[in-house]
Amino acid sequence: MLPLPTGEFQAYLFDCDGTIVDSMPQHFTAWQRSLAEWGCEFPEDLFLAWAGRPTADIIVDLNLRHGLAMPVAEVTARREALYQGLLPTAGGIPEVLAHIDDAHGRIPFAVVSGSVRESVVASLNALGILDRFDVLVCAGEYARPKPDPEPFLRAAELLGVPAHACLVFEDADLGIEAATAAGMASVRVPQPRRG
Repeated sequence: MLPLPTGEFQAYLFDCDGTIVDSMPQHFTAWQRSLAEWGCEFPEDLFLAWAGRPTADIIVDLNLRHGLAMPVAEVTARREALYQGLLPTAGGIPEVLAHIDDAHGRIPFAVVSGSVRESVVASLNALGILDRFDVLVCAGEYARPKPDPEPFLRAAELLGVPAHACLVFEDADLGIEAATAAGMASVRVPQPRRG
């Protein structure tokens, strides 16, 4: 199991992709396939650096970087459809699932994600754990995405738990920054080793 910081935490807040679900390879493939249809490049280092950002924001920034005019809603829908098709090949992150199993029923859980609700629900359903989570806070349900603290603060508010009493599980730099800005302790989830 991942070591946790010391403290009496009253809630666990989890990022979804790359934290609960080992879905970053599927997300990257979906991005590559959807953007290739528009002749847009999205190198893996940039994909990883932008992990946790809402899909629509990424498409807007890629348009600016490459001088393109990809339709945001259309590319978002296409990328999501491709991801959903790849989702059955994603597994869970064992070290995080162990904490979910260990603490479930003792404290409330929330998922705080840069992905849309449809994607988060599908990912959690694929692992058979959607029912473990009391609250989902997803892209489109907050004004300012990570690294802003708003998504995590919203989850704490919905759970009725003070921010300082929440522990965040995150794999992305933007998420760790958001947790820190929210006054929450965090655990960095390392990406699984490949190959």
